[in-house]
Amino acid sequence: MVNKNSHVPIYIQIEEELKQRIYLGEYEVGSPIPSERDLSNSFEVSRMTVRQAITNLVSSGMLYREKGRGTYVSTPKLEQPLNGLTSFTEDMRARGLTPSSKIIKFEQILPPFDVAKDLLLEDGEEVYFMVRIRNADDQPMAIERTYIPVKTLPGLDVKKLNGSLYKIVEEEYQQKIGNAIQQMEASLVAKEDSKYLQMDVSAVVLIIKRISFLSDGQPFELVRSAYRADRYKFISEIQR
Repeated sequence: MVNKNSHVPIYIQIEEELKQRIYLGEYEVGSPIPSERDLSNSFEVSRMTVRQAITNLVSSGMLYREKGRGTYVSTPKLEQPLNGLTSFTEDMRARGLTPSSKIIKFEQILPPFDVAKDLLLEDGEEVYFMVRIRNADDQPMAIERTYIPVKTLPGLDVKKLNGSLYKIVEEEYQQKIGNAIQQMEASLVAKEDSKYLQMDVSAVVLIIKRISFLSDGQPFELVRSAYRADRYKFISEIQR
């Protein structure tokens, strides 16, 4: 509970207490927490102090507000290490979740100039272009726009792309995957993507561009993904 003689600000103490209740399951995912009034009475502090603690937890993603209804416990974010090259399907299964995909578009096209440059393609060489929604336990996590050189994976079967592309590359095409170059930035969700990701147009997504290479250095995939920032976080281990 609150120690009013502590050097730790009261709103921080309340924030930590609410975190503990969430971790212990006293406040379950998707359920409302007590109102500001109830919490202020319980902690014997002002509503303004309680509001500051709740606002911090909303900012961190542990809670979310619904206008006119109250404040609720968020679904925990999935943690994705940045020091390994795995597919979305592999990531979700490793966490005990059920991955699935919905293919919005699949076509064979001439790539934009910047894509052709990244994939080391000559003039006139085509790519498969695919747009798909990536789900975990039927909840949308990301939307991907993928470019794959036709010459690298000839005869690629769209019916098999509901699963892992990496598995197809390694098992059906007998190619060994080497490494990838990845860059990340935060952005507001595009209006077109917001409906697929079930997000408000003012929400934030993590934009990730990844170029994946075979073991011989040949690029076989360029994917631009928009991940829900409220459901995903990336972790990097740094050593000196």
